Amino acid sequence: MFKSMKTWWATPLVGTAGALLASAAHWPLPWIIGSMLAVIIVRCSGWAIAEIPNGRKSGQWLIATSIGLHFTQQVVHEIAGHFLLMLAAAFVTLLLALAGIAFMHRRGMDLTTAYFAFMPANFAEMIQLGMRYRANVSQIAAAHSIRLVLIVLIVPPAMFLLVHAAPGAVQTRLPADWLWLGPMLAGGVLVALSWKRLGLPNPWMFGPMALCAVLTASFDLRMALPVELSHYGQLMIGCALGSFFDRGFFRRSPLYLAKVVAFTLSMITCTFLFAWGFAWLSGSGLLTLPLGMMPGSATEMYLTAEALNLGAGMVTAMQIMRLVVVMLCAEPLLKVWLGRRAAVES
Repeated sequence: MFKSMKTWWATPLVGTAGALLASAAHWPLPWIIGSMLAVIIVRCSGWAIAEIPNGRKSGQWLIATSIGLHFTQQVVHEIAGHFLLMLAAAFVTLLLALAGIAFMHRRGMDLTTAYFAFMPANFAEMIQLGMRYRANVSQIAAAHSIRLVLIVLIVPPAMFLLVHAAPGAVQTRLPADWLWLGPMLAGGVLVALSWKRLGLPNPWMFGPMALCAVLTASFDLRMALPVELSHYGQLMIGCALGSFFDRGFFRRSPLYLAKVVAFTLSMITCTFLFAWGFAWLSGSGLLTLPLGMMPGSATEMYLTAEALNLGAGMVTAMQIMRLVVVMLCAEPLLKVWLGRRAAVES
């Protein structure tokens, strides 16, 4: 423990310094964006500070609890009323990704590598499937890392600009009720461990979130996570994201990284356009749907929606819907694609 601490003791200090500087500069989501950029800059300067052990898990646990607290009965009814819209939006995001993957494949990329690298799904599951299909795992990991970081850097600032909001000054937080929150946090750990033992995806996010959402909806609770715990959760996730990058990462294959950047920017643009089309047709929130459809992490999109008071529960539900649709469809669609390609070549 103490030997490994030499590699990461400075990481939370660097991340906190970046978060405070970002707060002073009035950046959106400073505790996640500022910490991430600070860690990336320090690692690229040559000081290889490492990821904090279990830091990302603890951050996900707290943010997942915060997400679950948004699922009041009113929000659940709203989500149920928009179920078909959410399902259609998830399939549109999947189709956009498939179109991009086909384009990348025609430009010379290996099909399985392009498929798992650009599929808007959970990082870990795509790497595991890539290993099963003998794809280039390092390229898959690089693509997902770039996608998450670009979306974190671009989407929250863009949303704040669109609503002309000052970061941190949009809404008043509800109070924390520790008679409920204490057991929820402890129960979230137990649910996450059980979720992991069952082999379910993203246990430290989906496990605590499911528990808190059920309790919040069942008893129609009205409370929020203390802002200090939310900042800690964002700090841990930001430091973890920043730890993926160093000088070697950017030097390994600049042409491939440029393709990933171009693909991600195209996905962001197309997602905004389709989301606004859905909003116009359905009469739903003009800014809520883009966050719900964005092929990034549910955590960052939720935090942006919460900061802008845009319906965090709806955004989170749409993100979960997208992940479920992609995870259910990804492998079967690839098998059909590979089968047709084999039939054409034979």
